[in-house]
Amino acid sequence: MLAGSGALLYGRCMFGMGVPELVVVLVIVLIFFGAGKLPEVMGSLGKGIQQFKRGLKEPPEIDVTPEEQGDAAKRDAGAH
Repeated sequence: MLAGSGALLYGRCMFGMGVPELVVVLVIVLIFFGAGKLPEVMGSLGKGIQQFKRGLKEPPEIDVTPEEQGDAAKRDAGAH
């Protein structure tokens, strides 16, 4: 039974990391970016995630500009 309870404790990890590992990562991020710039970095990260999710939901845009490769090929063939 003791092994089963330990499996439950480690089964609820976020991104494969436990709470101590997440705390270490947060401390490193805080040291790297500093306390003043941290809200700006997190805000940019949140906006990027929102745009990524929005991009997944929207259908891809179709490019309808006419091709001019045929005209360019004719000009190049006439120049040689």
